[in-house]
Amino acid sequence: MLTISQLAATAGVTVRTVRHYHQVGLLPEPERDASGYRRYSAQAAVDLIRIRTLADAGVPLARIDALLHAEPEEFASAIDDIDAGLQRKIDRLSENRRRIAELAGGERLVLPPEGVAVLERMRGLGVGELRIRLERDAWILMRAMDPQAVARRVREKNAELDDPETTRLFLACDRSADWDPYDPRLDRLIDDLDAWEVAHGRDDSRGTYLKLVSSRISEASPAWQRIIGAVAHRAEQRRSARLDT
Repeated sequence: MLTISQLAATAGVTVRTVRHYHQVGLLPEPERDASGYRRYSAQAAVDLIRIRTLADAGVPLARIDALLHAEPEEFASAIDDIDAGLQRKIDRLSENRRRIAELAGGERLVLPPEGVAVLERMRGLGVGELRIRLERDAWILMRAMDPQAVARRVREKNAELDDPETTRLFLACDRSADWDPYDPRLDRLIDDLDAWEVAHGRDDSRGTYLKLVSSRISEASPAWQRIIGAVAHRAEQRRSARLDT
């Protein structure tokens, strides 16, 4: 006869686990002997080992009691069902792992392939990861707010990256992220960007999507905040001047 500690050790579980199996009805709890101790038989040890083996294999505790008392054919059928359920769970977990692996890049999970291709092209040009992340966020916002504009913006972005002057300005802005917002180099960059805006007809009022993107970029760098603010201020001045004429 075994004490509860000896029973637990025999099956490779804890005393707490044995008591839990008592509570859920999987393992009968023996009466106390004359000394006030509960003593377990060899059959209890065998049953506990079977319970532990099934539980370790992933069988839900709610099904173990029926399996312990099932006939061989019934037991085999139930095990097949449990195995099929475990395979479905494995398949779901495998899919989750695949999606998590994509999420590590932060792009393929939420962006269309053509958007990802633009980001990869930017990386190839030497654009830093901070700006890449902001560009990714811009694509996410566009896809949510104006999905029909994505294809058009892909064409526009690739055309911009095809243009040497646009690419030069883009890379210059990228390098300015860590500059002091009053660095004199920003004055020249602001002038160049403003001239680019005028040359490309970008003085029109910005919609909600572009305002959100500008706000997101401004939050990332004090230097970028100054650039965006200065360029927007000049564009507003030009619009006001046109309205006054």
